[in-house]
Amino acid sequence: MQVSEFEYAVWAVEGIRITVRAPSNMAIGTYNYQNAANEGWRITQLLENRILPNVNGHEVVVLQGDGEEPHGRVILRTLRASYA
Repeated sequence: MQVSEFEYAVWAVEGIRITVRAPSNMAIGTYNYQNAANEGWRITQLLENRILPNVNGHEVVVLQGDGEEPHGRVILRTLRASYA
């Protein structure tokens, strides 16, 4: 899966925007989840459990609705609401 496809897959499943710091056409792991992570999870939990194991060591940035990078303690419910 290319980086751009991975970023889109995370958006489609999780409802959050991420940016992987790698060329958009670089091949990385896949995002095979069908259901969104629990809304009570913190951003760091999502990154550690679902995203970072699939990006081959590349940096991942999470973006909230205003384009800013939230701290890792923000819960997913709050992050998802920021896009509305």
